Amino acid sequence: MHIDPFGVEMWMNAHENDCDHNLAETCVTSLTLEELLHLSGRNATALSQLLPLKLTYGAIEGSDGLRDAIAGLYAAKTRNDILVTHGTAGANALVWAALVGPDDPVVSLVPTYQQHISIPESLGAQVTKVPLSAADRWLPDMEALAAAVTPATQVIALTNPNNPTGSLIDRAGLEKIAEIARIGQGGAGAWVLVDEVYRGSAQDDDGMGPSIADVYDRGISTAGMSKVFSLAGLRLGWICAPADVLQAVSHHRDYNTISVGMIDDHLATLALGARDRILARSREITRGNLTLLSGWMASEPALNWVRPTAGTTALIRYDLDMPSEQLCLDLLAEEGVLFTPGAVMGIEGKVRIGFANDPAAMRGGLPKVSAFLRRRRSMTQT
Repeated sequence: MHIDPFGVEMWMNAHENDCDHNLAETCVTSLTLEELLHLSGRNATALSQLLPLKLTYGAIEGSDGLRDAIAGLYAAKTRNDILVTHGTAGANALVWAALVGPDDPVVSLVPTYQQHISIPESLGAQVTKVPLSAADRWLPDMEALAAAVTPATQVIALTNPNNPTGSLIDRAGLEKIAEIARIGQGGAGAWVLVDEVYRGSAQDDDGMGPSIADVYDRGISTAGMSKVFSLAGLRLGWICAPADVLQAVSHHRDYNTISVGMIDDHLATLALGARDRILARSREITRGNLTLLSGWMASEPALNWVRPTAGTTALIRYDLDMPSEQLCLDLLAEEGVLFTPGAVMGIEGKVRIGFANDPAAMRGGLPKVSAFLRRRRSMTQT
């Protein structure tokens, strides 16, 4: 089976450990185990609960306590609507494997996380890409989406909040997508797969935003502990979906997962029990960093963006006459600052910047980017 190389992951693997200021990071600054215990109202003695834990496979679907905690992130779901996976990436891969095959029509809103293009393509699906536009503030053109969906459409896929732009589709927008999806599969309704790994990062109110699983009866939500919960090292995610989807997914999961680690399950349950405090910490970091980034963007008139309303990344257009990958390589070499080039996401002429890392990285890195841009502009003017 052929699958395209994963551009973003290859870029990060090659460069994220060799920079002074990581402004490509997408996870809110990771928690230490000590910090997790503190936010959970525990101390180190809580780890003693792990000592009698027999390290078997554990509950195949995820422990009851963990699935109850995950279900609490949705409006009216129970543990029976949840299946635990190896990260959101594992959740997405399983859903695609379970739902599509050769020649199945799929619609993906782009730009997006590459899984939602390359995996269905690798399975032989016919993927129609519906582009988002900065002119629409990176929100879907519903007429264009409706034109792309046919009675044969199997899945409509998107990220919400969007990666890489940071746009957020509100409940009314999700309801419109659900309305469009209902003509799919001959009137049964196309599945709507929404990668919600950045849910909880909205810039207003409590940050949560709506979930497709609470809006549409054929909505599938994938998410995990990596981004807003600051626990990427647990490699723990989930699928919230109707029972027939979970059953189909389970058949594939038996071949490549069996169960997640019991220690990961335990710590994720602990974290979700303290979700209000963890999410408050994440909001403080992302909202503070976005304020810093917005001030910097205002001082760089040659750069252009749509200010994110959620997520942990922004897509920035630059005015230099050079490919995005070369720009990012030169910036890294000269200033030690890491961005993600738009080229690895199929969006040339732009770079992705993350605003979820330690604020010190942003305070230290942005002036270096300004110095780099000044040098490059002066070189082109001489």
